[in-house]
Amino acid sequence: MSSELRPLEPLKSPYRVRYLTDAQLDQLQDATLTIMERTGVKFPSEKALKVLAEHGAKVDFQTQIVRLPRDLVMNYLAKMPRYFDIGARHPFYDFHLGDGCTYFTTDGCGVETIDLQTRQRRPSCKADVAMMARVSDYLPSVAFYWPMVSSQEYGETAPLHDLDAGFRNTLKHIQSETIMGEAPVRYAVEMSAVIAGSKEEMRKRPNFSLLVCTIAPLVQDKDGIEGAMVLAAESVPVGFLSMPTMGTTAPATLAGALAMGDAEVISATVLMQMVNPGAPVFHSIMQAWADPRSGSYVSYPLDAHGRYAPVEMAHHWGMPSLGACYGTDSPEAGSWQSGSEVALDAYMVGLSGAEFVTGMGLSHTYTRLYPESLILDNDIYQKARYYLMSTEVNAEMLALDTIDAVGPGGHYLAQKHTRKYMRDAMKRGVAHQIGQDGTYLDPREYAIDQVKWILANHHPEPLEDAKQTELDQILASADRELRKQ
Repeated sequence: MSSELRPLEPLKSPYRVRYLTDAQLDQLQDATLTIMERTGVKFPSEKALKVLAEHGAKVDFQTQIVRLPRDLVMNYLAKMPRYFDIGARHPFYDFHLGDGCTYFTTDGCGVETIDLQTRQRRPSCKADVAMMARVSDYLPSVAFYWPMVSSQEYGETAPLHDLDAGFRNTLKHIQSETIMGEAPVRYAVEMSAVIAGSKEEMRKRPNFSLLVCTIAPLVQDKDGIEGAMVLAAESVPVGFLSMPTMGTTAPATLAGALAMGDAEVISATVLMQMVNPGAPVFHSIMQAWADPRSGSYVSYPLDAHGRYAPVEMAHHWGMPSLGACYGTDSPEAGSWQSGSEVALDAYMVGLSGAEFVTGMGLSHTYTRLYPESLILDNDIYQKARYYLMSTEVNAEMLALDTIDAVGPGGHYLAQKHTRKYMRDAMKRGVAHQIGQDGTYLDPREYAIDQVKWILANHHPEPLEDAKQTELDQILASADRELRKQ
């Protein structure tokens, strides 16, 4: 049985690709500032409106629309840290957003699971969240864990149970995208402090963070923004994700959709700095397309290059970026569509220099979990990791003496140099696993078997009994307070 700590394998590359020029980034930033100052953003929260008004924003309490003067925006963004630390349950898995690496997570938060044993589709449950946390804990490509599906049997408190399942089954950082509202977030902070040992330690090494979705066009989510204010006050990292759909909830042009989405993210970020100057905040935009024939939501049309431009927009503001990858529109795993749509994602976002990225392992536009998808997406990730590495060229690698010894027309199998390097020369992916009969295994069947092997053999260090008891008590209190409504 394994409980080994396996070092993270983030993307790290000397190469960079620019999707936008400096002039284009300046234009987008100017457009964002114009939108916030002239059009405004709706904050449907009395608490948020009061803070904004007290700090100089132009607030219409009747319409709940807030207009932010340019100077005010730039003043508060100047208080924000460019980089910050991401803690974990175990310090071995802590990482820093300024170390030049790109750290990946799983995708979330789906609502359906293809059962690993029966292969039948069913609503997701807490056991699924725990199962995938354990698989994620094993994979070095997964630096932190998004609960991949929902603990639907717990209703309103499902997001807190998702967090609990994560804390009990991985030593890595957990980032929620569903804990919304002041009361649920306060419970999450209590849980995080239990894991860390104290609130002070939690602030130093935050083992938990939150991603809050805005509502396109130009509206903040009430529960999301009020929960984020709680975390900002505690110096727990929080990010804002805009998901504009081109043609329906955003302009049909990429530049217009990005500027509008950026206004949602930046206006929320300014509020966080008003709550607590220096609060750690990260930036994310994941635009999609509306099919003009059906209105359907499409993540991966033929031209999806806009998925990577928001990374540069975040950096232009001086913010860390959560990039967008994976999340295929394919209804099932292992199909041509599920592989082709995401094939370039990890490579391209790695070239953009995003600090961290979501998210591997879901199909059917982020809603359906095939457990084996995480293994298949991990294979794509590892390909990108190797592509992005620099090539080692030195006397040993050039092997000139070996080439001379073999000469024209010979072979290299008997050479000492070959014996030294051949085992590691080919990195074996899911398509090159050999069965007992000597033939290559079916990649999807191998991926299913890998999930089963991990669950049978990998067991992260369990939480101390006292901490498990405290988590149980916090969840019981949350269930009593929140599920009765």
